[in-house]
Amino acid sequence: MTEPSIQDPPTQPDQPSREPVFNIPGIVLLLIALCVAVYVAQGYLLDLDQNMELLVRAAFIPVRYSGLYDIDVYAFTTPVTYAFLHGGLAHLAINMVWLAAFGSPLANRLGTPRFALFWVLTALAAAALHWALHPLDQAPLVGASGAISGMMGAAARFAFRTERHGGRSAFAGPALPIAAVLRSRGAMTFLGVWMIVNLVTGLVGLGYGSEATIAWEAHIGGFVAGFAALPYFLGKGR
Repeated sequence: MTEPSIQDPPTQPDQPSREPVFNIPGIVLLLIALCVAVYVAQGYLLDLDQNMELLVRAAFIPVRYSGLYDIDVYAFTTPVTYAFLHGGLAHLAINMVWLAAFGSPLANRLGTPRFALFWVLTALAAAALHWALHPLDQAPLVGASGAISGMMGAAARFAFRTERHGGRSAFAGPALPIAAVLRSRGAMTFLGVWMIVNLVTGLVGLGYGSEATIAWEAHIGGFVAGFAALPYFLGKGR
């Protein structure tokens, strides 16, 4: 008489792994860390004169490019470095939240090198439109809003579709043609709300310091650049 065989316990179906609450790509974390570090230095490490010197050397000042002053080395760096300065805690906090929300899926889709280049391009475009409309303005332009608006423009080209690979959120599918975006109710609703918020911010303000400008024109410049240039950042097979 044979002994009954011992059977293996029935296998349980694989349980989906729980996704982390915060899953931010390294390049986005680096940008956030740089913005926070600069703000902390402005508020706690630098005195008034040093803060003014930082604005001159790092903020974008349109009149610098008017021909009234000699071009110095900072004229070539401030169209990008201004994005790491902020006019107040509320300005910093809002920008960092939006950077994490829109930058994370875009960075996962583009990869670090393309995302970093995208940041530079949209920051430049934001500063360029601000200069075109205010070429003699002496107020320094600061904030990552222009580059982040470029990320929102990129999101619109995906109609905000996202997918997950290995627990990482990324914008899904090819970049939509402009006509398709204009037919998307969700994308157009977002664009309308975004435009109203930018106009209200520019006209009313959010209590930022008077020594620096957060311009809605720069937001539009960054948005248009991100919206138009996104397809050129999508490599083959991406």
